[in-house]
Amino acid sequence: MSQENVEAFKRFMNGFNRRDVEAMLEEVDAGVEWRPAAPVALGGEATVYRGHAGIPDGIRDLHDSFAELQIEISEIQQVGERVVGIGRIRTRGKGSGVESWSSFGAVMEFKNGKATQIRSYLDPREALEAAGLRG
Repeated sequence: MSQENVEAFKRFMNGFNRRDVEAMLEEVDAGVEWRPAAPVALGGEATVYRGHAGIPDGIRDLHDSFAELQIEISEIQQVGERVVGIGRIRTRGKGSGVESWSSFGAVMEFKNGKATQIRSYLDPREALEAAGLRG
């Protein structure tokens, strides 16, 4: 895997933190599948957002649930065409105003320089295992 994929991962995450959907779309394939961890963590169903139309829907849904949502990536590893980032996610509830931190991991799979799959986890070991690394 190339350093370009790592840089694309970073740009996607930075775009996410800024709620910059256009920046996020620059880094993903038109047929991307995004599986965020938050819907399940909130007691809902596993959700898959598909394609360029799905990214804005996913951002809207997440920000409808939280007043603030920020991801901090502290470690990035590459495995073949996958990039795995480990860190933490900070949220603040809309109604409660309660701030919380959770462990976080994300795996992006790339093809031709664009992310085709994005999966996030609230247990970094799951992200590492999904990327084919230690758990």
